[in-house]
Amino acid sequence: MRFFVFAALAAVFFLPSTVHARPISYPGGWMVMTMDDFSCNQFDLSYTVAPTYAVGIHHDYFRNDGVNSDTAQVTYLLHRWNAPDSQGNLYLQSGAGAAWKDGDQHAAAFTGVTADWESRRWFLSYENKLFDAGTMERYAHQATRIGVAPYIGHYGDLHTWLMLQTDYYTNENKHFSVTPLVRLFKGNDLAEAGVNLRGGILFHYMHTF
Repeated sequence: MRFFVFAALAAVFFLPSTVHARPISYPGGWMVMTMDDFSCNQFDLSYTVAPTYAVGIHHDYFRNDGVNSDTAQVTYLLHRWNAPDSQGNLYLQSGAGAAWKDGDQHAAAFTGVTADWESRRWFLSYENKLFDAGTMERYAHQATRIGVAPYIGHYGDLHTWLMLQTDYYTNENKHFSVTPLVRLFKGNDLAEAGVNLRGGILFHYMHTF
């Protein structure tokens, strides 16, 4: 599993570079994503089978407990709202696999929903996730975002969003976090970076090909 993770990360730098900050891209499209926050490091490699669902692999490393998790995941587009100047989406994402630490293993599974609404100027989102790997790792997570674009770019431009994210993790000593961040995307690449109010770093990178 770790071989495929490193191979996919390396592919980002050699494959040709329009990216969507959503878990489903376009039929036949691949998406590689890495995200680090104050709780864990994550990696996704997914393939969009149809406009309504994608399949892939997901890796978590929980830094505080030293636990790794590898799962196969499926993402479904439950509903999409289209308006003349905006769009909303509702996704269900679930996965199952195994968690491991120091040679011990335990079955692991997760499920959650993500909802977003976006116009060319404003962005809103909410997501939740339930993760269970028995005594190794168990948590619930909720996150919200609000964002604004300081300028309206044209197709092919570098697009910028200024966002504020809140997180609530049940497995953290300090459960609640607030993170100002900047999102940049152009072509097939999207990157986000921010620092929460306790000094924790958030970094997210996504490439679609």
